[in-house]
Parts: sequence; C-alpha cells; structure tokens
Amino acid sequence: MSITLRVGIVGAGFIARFQLAAMRQVRGMDVVGITARKGGPALAKLARETGFGNPAVYKSISEMAPHVDCIAIFCPNFARIEVVEEIVAAVKAGANLKGVICEKPLGRTVAEAGRLVDLAASAGLHTAYFENQLFMKAVQAQRRQLEPVQKAMGPLSLTRCAEEHGGPHEPWFWDPAQQGGGVLSDMGCHSIAVGWYLLNPAGRGITFLQPVSVSAEVALLKWGQPRWREKLLKDMGIDYSRTPAEDFATGIFTFRNPETGQKVKAQFTNSWMFEKQGLRILIDGTGPGYAFEFNTLVSPLSVFVGDQAADTVRDAEAAMEKSRASRGLLSVHYNEADLYGYPDENEEVFHAFLAGRDGMLPWSYGLEITRLVTAAYLAAESKKNVDLTDPKTLKELETYMPLIQQGRGAEILF
Repeated sequence: MSITLRVGIVGAGFIARFQLAAMRQVRGMDVVGITARKGGPALAKLARETGFGNPAVYKSISEMAPHVDCIAIFCPNFARIEVVEEIVAAVKAGANLKGVICEKPLGRTVAEAGRLVDLAASAGLHTAYFENQLFMKAVQAQRRQLEPVQKAMGPLSLTRCAEEHGGPHEPWFWDPAQQGGGVLSDMGCHSIAVGWYLLNPAGRGITFLQPVSVSAEVALLKWGQPRWREKLLKDMGIDYSRTPAEDFATGIFTFRNPETGQKVKAQFTNSWMFEKQGLRILIDGTGPGYAFEFNTLVSPLSVFVGDQAADTVRDAEAAMEKSRASRGLLSVHYNEADLYGYPDENEEVFHAFLAGRDGMLPWSYGLEITRLVTAAYLAAESKKNVDLTDPKTLKELETYMPLIQQGRGAEILF
C-alpha cells in the first residue's frame, strides 16, 4: 500500500511554482490543495499540465485545512503571521495536520519569527523550516566524502558562501518593509545558514557551534543609481530614491566549539547585481590539509545560441533561474530544483511528518537564522563588531528592526 502526504500550498508565486517542481520528484508527496490571494488557479493548472494531480483551489486556509495532512507556507514574508494564525485556528477547530512547512525566512524580525514558533507550539504542530541549501547534493556529498578526513585532521575552520543574481521577480521582494530588508534578508539567510552548517563538526547537531560575533557591511551599488532606480520604479513600482534597500551585503561570523574552544569563521556575500549567466551559488571551505569548492554555474550541459537564432528562444529562465541572457554560450541546468536541494528537503519532511516528528530544521532553527541575519543588519548599521555572547545585545535583537526595514535605508545607504 502506498503512503502519501497530502500537501496544501499557501501562495502561488515563484517559490510555490519552484517547490511544485520539487515535490513532483518525491514519491508519495501529493499536492491536493492550493489557496492564494492570486494565482491559485494558474498553479493548479500547472500541476495538472505537468502530471502532478488535480489540486483543488480553496478560498481560505480554514477551508483547505481539513482536506490536507500538511500545509506549506510559500506566501510573501509580510503575510506569515496572519497565515499561521489561521492555520492554528483551523487545527483548534478540528483539522488534523501532521505538520507545517515555512519557506525561508521564518520572520522579518526576531520578534516575528518568535511569534511563529510560539503559535505553532500552541497548536502542537510539527514544523519544518525550508532552507534548501543545506540539502544540496553537493553540500551533503562533500560532508560524506570529508567526514573521515575531518575526524583525522580536525573540522573545517573557514567557509565562504555566496549567492548572487540580478534581482528578484516580484515587487514585494524589492520593498524593504514587506520583504524585511534587501538582499541580506532575502539571500543572506541562505549563505549564513549553510556556512554555519558546514562548519559544524561531523556527527554534531545543526546548532552545535555557538555564535560569537558578526561584522557586516551593506551597500546599494547598482539599484541606487538614477538609471536603475528609474527602471525599478517603472518595472516594479518601488521607489529606491525614497525607501531603498541594499543590493549588496557581506560579512563574517565567528563561531566557537563549546567542547574545544576553537573559533572558526563563516564569510557570506550576497548581491542583486550579479551580471553573469544567472543565479550563482558559490561555496568553499578549508580545513587542516583539505578543502572543497563548488559553483552552480558549472553545468555538465551548455548550449550556444547565435544572434540569428536568439529570437526563437522562448524563455531564458528555462535554462537557469534569473538568467541574464538568451544568446551566446549558456549554462543549462536540466533539473534546477534538484541542483539547489529542493526535492531533498521535501523528501526529508515527507518522512519526518509521517513519522510524527519535526523536520531536520524545525522552526526553532529558523528563529536562530533570523537572529543571525538581524545581528548582521545591526553590525552593518552600527559599523561595529556585534558580540553575540553579550546578554544586552541578545536582548536588543529581540525587538530590533533595521533602519532599512523601517523604510529609513537612505540614512545609511546614500
């Protein structure tokens, strides 16, 4: 007898479509319901056209909840609390959910992420925080390959993680109030999480290493220039002359091994101004006597499209997410969702929820990532190294909202 996990999706934008492609690759995962403020029928049609069932489109979460085992929150960041409140109400009204998924980031602030953790706990919900980069096959393969080396030589001492592309798809991503900031909020959560994860010694938990400090910088390098501000206003309706967000962020976290006292470093770099083939994830790590590196722009498949043939290219993003060109020598990822770890995170949650437990990354972990991202904003804003062992600093982070998220980014970016 086949075992299935009936999934209901909240949201119908880019990440919902990407996750739909990933869920199709997990045997037993079945999307049976969709609810969204807009785009629900189109996402259901996509599911049918790609042979992934016939999900019903519901008017609300409360209407969908009794018909699913799991709810996946793929809606915009600013709607998360409202959505989870409705899920909790549905559970208390009798919906029997095995778990709830939330796409990164868990919250725009520590207070918001903490509220989501508390809401889920109040309904006894199992949770999973979706951070796909920890599940990338390259990440997991290097951990397996280097585990005996680490045990003999010692763990990694430095990771450098970058994710960059030319800018988001939807207007709300560009809005610092709705999204929670700029590229540091949007993509820094990926790079910070995977850097921390890789540094943890083999056989230890995902939060084994203790955060010690962070230094960071944010800047508006491309989208603050008049020409590009005008384009952003025309295309997305967002005015960066009034309420800008950063398009570049970089920084270094220091972590401490609580058993040995050894300190290690995780560097992150993120931008919305990357002008190569498309989205690039570049990760490397160094330990005593060994190292690893991978780059998602290096694909086993490349195609060449000349000028005369370029007009026939239907969709540049069919080759790669955030593709910047439709001609020339192009890298092609024939299963991009798999490259980035999306099917793997879904498969892990499938087994976890059916076994009656949290995912490998529960919402409490998502809260910790939000705390680190928020600390990086504080470091950039204060132009100081932020001490993450200081009780006063940790208390400040509980209520801190970056100036950029407040709509006051011009004070530090211009």
